[in-house]
Amino acid sequence: MKRNTIHYLTFLLFFGISCSDQKKETLPEAEITTEKIVAVPKFFADSSYYFVEKQVSFGPRVPNTTAHVQTGNYLIDKLKAYGASVTEQHFTAFTYDAQKLTLRNIIATFYPEKQKRILLAAHWDSRPFADKDTDRQDQPIDGANDGASGVAVLLEIARVLSLSNPPEVGVDIILFDGEDWGEKYNEGYVQTPDTLATWYCLGSQHWARNKHEKNYSAYYGILLDMVGAQGSQFRKEGLSVRVAPKVVEKIWKRAEKLGYSNYFVNARSSEITDDHQFVNDPGKIPMVNIVHYDPVYGYFGNYHHTHLDNISIIDKETLRVVGETLLNVIYYEE
Repeated sequence: MKRNTIHYLTFLLFFGISCSDQKKETLPEAEITTEKIVAVPKFFADSSYYFVEKQVSFGPRVPNTTAHVQTGNYLIDKLKAYGASVTEQHFTAFTYDAQKLTLRNIIATFYPEKQKRILLAAHWDSRPFADKDTDRQDQPIDGANDGASGVAVLLEIARVLSLSNPPEVGVDIILFDGEDWGEKYNEGYVQTPDTLATWYCLGSQHWARNKHEKNYSAYYGILLDMVGAQGSQFRKEGLSVRVAPKVVEKIWKRAEKLGYSNYFVNARSSEITDDHQFVNDPGKIPMVNIVHYDPVYGYFGNYHHTHLDNISIIDKETLRVVGETLLNVIYYEE
């Protein structure tokens, strides 16, 4: 009897230890670690929408026009009012149709004392013709989404930064000029000079070879292009995935945590030529492109380079989702 009791107690002891060990094995480390909570300032969609309206109100932002000059001055004044140190990078460039353009990139610096830096970018010019339209093809477009939406999100981020506790990283904003004067749709390729890789993206090509600050670099960059239209979706653009896969995952996972997977879709799309290409090479900064991809029309949507690209397609919720995602990426960076 005594001997059987000992065996029974031994069995219980062994069974208890085994169960305890099994419980430990079913608690992977990833489940018991928690992310530090960071106070991220609020992004105001109404303010960002106003910035789109304001840009459009000047008229098409076509280089060599009064509207282009007025818009550039407005952007500079706003960035300075929000506490940024602003650099104007003036230069000239020729287009595929032999137009000589007077251009300027606008660079804003926040928290220059911080060594680790994040670069945000968009283009601020607009298309000089509606070559994908069936009407008024030779007239310039408003470019409410193609250009103004990305700039508007970055202006609101600048405004928020000026009113909030600083993040752990420095932030630079570049508004590239001369992005949208490439060849006309369906007119065929026009040979570029040795100094250009494409007739598009004139501002980013110039900046990448002539940086506003000697040896300037950033930990990574994020480009916004066409980020304000209702129903927008942003897939993982192919070049971004190839050159900066970790940054892509950082952004899309942050959007997922915020509940925005219906906007930041977990799918890959093809590579495109855009300003991020030249920030990557020769600029040597890994830059991701957040750009609208339409599952029916492909990149950019049916309003791309048409007169449909006006304020009527801009959606406050889309602006808020993109802006809030960017602010969370910035403030969770260490």
